[in-house]
Amino acid sequence: MKVLAVADSDSYLKWAAHLLADLPGGCTAELAVIRTPIAPSPAQIRAAVTGVAADPPVLSARALRRAAERLRPDAVLAACTGPVVDVLVAEVLAGLSPRPVFVSGLPGISVPATEKAWLFRSGCDLFVLHSGREVAEFTELGRRLGGGGAAGLARLPFLPAGQAPPAAGPRDRVVFAAQAKVPRRREDRERILLSLAELAGRRPDLDVVVKLRALDDERQTHAERHPYRRLWRELAERGTVPAGAVRFEAGPMRDHLARAAGFVTVSSTAALEAIACSVPLLVLSDFGVGAETINLVFEGSGLLGTLDDLADGRFLTPDEEWCRANYFHPGGLDDWTSHLVTLVGRARSGRLVPARSLLDGPAYAAARRRARLRVEVPPRVLRAGRRARRRMNRYLKISYSWQHSWRR
Repeated sequence: MKVLAVADSDSYLKWAAHLLADLPGGCTAELAVIRTPIAPSPAQIRAAVTGVAADPPVLSARALRRAAERLRPDAVLAACTGPVVDVLVAEVLAGLSPRPVFVSGLPGISVPATEKAWLFRSGCDLFVLHSGREVAEFTELGRRLGGGGAAGLARLPFLPAGQAPPAAGPRDRVVFAAQAKVPRRREDRERILLSLAELAGRRPDLDVVVKLRALDDERQTHAERHPYRRLWRELAERGTVPAGAVRFEAGPMRDHLARAAGFVTVSSTAALEAIACSVPLLVLSDFGVGAETINLVFEGSGLLGTLDDLADGRFLTPDEEWCRANYFHPGGLDDWTSHLVTLVGRARSGRLVPARSLLDGPAYAAARRRARLRVEVPPRVLRAGRRARRRMNRYLKISYSWQHSWRR
């Protein structure tokens, strides 16, 4: 069985590389990054695939199509953000002969199930999820909305299975996993940094690290409005925090966890990696617990804590029953590869009924054209176009204001 995996950002690339490593023996897999405005940098690529795959090439949409025609894959893993998944399946890779089985999924916590996630991936034959709860919620969503294919269960592929890896030296580090989307407000992010600085002051034996998803000149899956490192520099310039109290680093999460005495986040999937590595942790509840803060799944986990807990260095261990129900199910329950083998068998025999995309039709044509621009136009050209549009909008606003005041 030949599988082509396509990723468009750092988080999806990490997910795809590790998921491919779980394919049955005898499979041939190729991994590529499609060129978009959020494509990972070379350093992000290395961090995502280290230990599981060689650095993949970054391809244009046209080059990706040629690679697929050369490989003639039995399955395509579209490990991308929703709009890119849709345009890959509906346009860029449409019409391949033989038609491959299209597979997609989400690279982290997907509770609650959202209509948008299903709609963009409804043209895929298999949707890979990572807990029984997620499978149940998305299956019900698919039953209600229609379209799409089967939902398959897989353990989050980058979670260590079985015994936690040994510590690489003393556990003297507290790791805060930054996330682009939450919390949104600048003040809330500054409160986190202040608590980290307070912890560093109280516990000089601990190395307090903010683990970044991207450096200043790098892209990530979601745009970050208030980067933590920039906020820290501003706080230090005002004298609010000691400049060297907290360090900022990128790199593979597992390297940070190997030295961690504690882990903290608002909602990052890396919390699950910390559990798998037996690192005590905190999921901050100060900014709310729910779908908006992407941490609803941690209700009942025993891991919710506060910034005061963080400042005092109080970390928690998860409830075992919650773990079994959420992401730490027995490996024997995983069925995504058996779904994939069955679907590939049907495709080879001509019996596969392709999934029906809910986004086909004139109502979604404009949105699909915009998504296609993201994969066909070089990012520097898109950025130049956005800058030109902003300049034109400013000019029109000034012109209108001048004409309006002159007429008055």
